[in-house]
Amino acid sequence: MQPGRTRYVKSGDHHIAYSVTGEGPIDILYVPTWISHVEHLWEHPAVARFFARIASLGRLIMFDRRGAGLSDPVTDPPTLEDQMDDVLAVLDAAESERAALFAQLEGGQMAMLFAATYPERTSALVLYAAFARTTWSEDIHWANKAEYRAELLDEMIGSWGEGIRAPEIAPSMAQDPSFREWYGRLERYAGSPGTARTMMQLIGEHDVCAVLPSIRVPTLVMHREQDPFIDVRHSEYIASKIPDAKLVKFPGNENLVLTGRYDPLVDEVEEFLTGARREHPPDRILATVMFTDIVDSTRRAADLGDSRWRDVLERHDELVRRHLGRYQGREVKTTGDGFLATFDGPARAIRCAWEINETVRQLGIDIRAGLHTGECEVRGDDVAGMAVHIGARVGSSAEAGEVLVSSTVKDLVVGSGIEFAERGTHELKGVPGEWRLYAVEGTGS
Repeated sequence: MQPGRTRYVKSGDHHIAYSVTGEGPIDILYVPTWISHVEHLWEHPAVARFFARIASLGRLIMFDRRGAGLSDPVTDPPTLEDQMDDVLAVLDAAESERAALFAQLEGGQMAMLFAATYPERTSALVLYAAFARTTWSEDIHWANKAEYRAELLDEMIGSWGEGIRAPEIAPSMAQDPSFREWYGRLERYAGSPGTARTMMQLIGEHDVCAVLPSIRVPTLVMHREQDPFIDVRHSEYIASKIPDAKLVKFPGNENLVLTGRYDPLVDEVEEFLTGARREHPPDRILATVMFTDIVDSTRRAADLGDSRWRDVLERHDELVRRHLGRYQGREVKTTGDGFLATFDGPARAIRCAWEINETVRQLGIDIRAGLHTGECEVRGDDVAGMAVHIGARVGSSAEAGEVLVSSTVKDLVVGSGIEFAERGTHELKGVPGEWRLYAVEGTGS
C-alpha cells in the first residue's frame, strides 16, 4: 500500500502536514509522538507494513504535530489546546466527521483530552503505552522524579539524531543497522536538539489525570508488559480511571507499537473498532529467497577506512533497495553487509540479483548472491525454515560476482530466457543430500 500524498491545512497561523491512506467505513486518526515525519515514517519496510495494516482497517489519517516534522516550526511550546485545534483542522480537511483516535506514548495525553472534549468527533480511543502524567506524584509513584528525568533528557539530547536509542526502544530491530539509520533520520527530521529539549520538557509538565473520568467514548488501552521505558502501570492507571476502558497487556519488551510482533496488537484494535477479526494470510508461503553479501567486506573496510566504507555501504544499501522495489522484492532484513529478501516469482528474483550484482560494481565492490525457492515460515516480518537455510548456503557457495541458484529455481524459470552454467553437485552444510547448483550467465532481458 502506498502512503497518501502529503497535504497542508491551516490551523490558526500554522500549517499542519497530513495525509490520508486507504479507504473504508471507519476513519482512524493516528496521533504520533512529536518525534514524527509523516513521509519518513513509511520509509522503513517494517514500519510501512505496520501502517499498511492499520490502513487496511479503514481510512488512515496521519499528521505531524505542530512544531514537528513537515508541520510548521514553533517559537513557543504548543499547548494541548493548540494541538486539539490542529486535530480538528486535520479532520475537517480530510472530511472526517468522526474518527477513532489511535495514540501512543505522549500522543495519548492530547488524544485523551480531545476525546473528553470532543466526543462527537471521536468514535473510539485506542491508547498504546500512554500515560496521563510522566513525572512522579503521590498517586503515580512509579514515574521518574523531575531531577532524574532531566538527567535522562540530557543524555537523549547529547546523542540526538544518531539513532542510538533505536535498539533500546525496538529490541527486535537491534540487529538491523538500517533501522538505526532510519530512526536517526526520524529524530533529525522531527526537529533539532533544541526543539527536542523544549518538547520533552513540555511533556513532563502535562497532566491529564483529572480528565480521565470524563472520557465517555469506547476506549482500548494496550501495553507490552516488559516495556523498558514506559512502565505498564501507567496503562493500568489510565484504564482504571476511564469508565469501562478495556485493558489488554501483551508479552514483549518493545516500546514502539510499530515494531516487534505488532500483529496481535492490531488484531485487538481491529476487533475493538470493527467487532471482528479477519483471518490472516497463512503463516507459511512459497517464496524465492535471495541472500546477498559483499565479498571481502572486512578487507575492503580496512582499506578504505571507517568513513569511506560507511559511505560505500550506504550507497550499496540504496542501490539494493532500488532494485528490490523495481522487481517487487520484499526486504526481510539486512545482515550488515548484505540482504535477505523474498520474491513471489523466481525469475524476478534472478533478474533483481543480476542487476544488483552489475550495479554495485561501480562502487568498487563485488557481491555474491544465492537463491532458492521453497516453503517459508513467516514469523512477523521475518522468514524462517529450511528454504531460508538452503538459500543462505547457496549464497555462501557463490564466487565473487556470481549469482548462484538451486536446481529448484532453475527448473521453475524454464522458458524465461535466463541462461545458466552448471556448477556441479554440492553438499550444503546442515542440509540433507546433494544439491546441483547453477550460475546465472544472462537474464534474457
